[in-house]
Amino acid sequence: MTESLEMYLETIGLLREKTQTARVTDIARELGVSKPSVHAALHELERRGLIEHEHYGEVFLSPAGKGASAEIRRRHEVLTAFLREIVGVSPDTAERDACRIEHYLSEETMERIALLAGARGK
Repeated sequence: MTESLEMYLETIGLLREKTQTARVTDIARELGVSKPSVHAALHELERRGLIEHEHYGEVFLSPAGKGASAEIRRRHEVLTAFLREIVGVSPDTAERDACRIEHYLSEETMERIALLAGARGK
């Protein structure tokens, strides 16, 4: 899955967690992208069986989408903790950098970082 699609999936999960709803407008606002961009990404996520999108309505994560969203979020949290607590960067920098690198690290590297950060299974 591409970094972009992972960002959409993560955003949908966060919106549903925070506000119990995720709509095209909400996703566009959170990611700073256009509504047509959101529609294109949602079409691809739906094709992959990760979401369900009601026409002019809400976006729901499928069971597979919930799992993928949770894993992306876990990676983000582990990396943020590692960068803050082990590397010693500021919380804002840790958040930004974790967001950038969470999509590229192998599972092996993520597990080693999780062990170092004491966040295994988080």
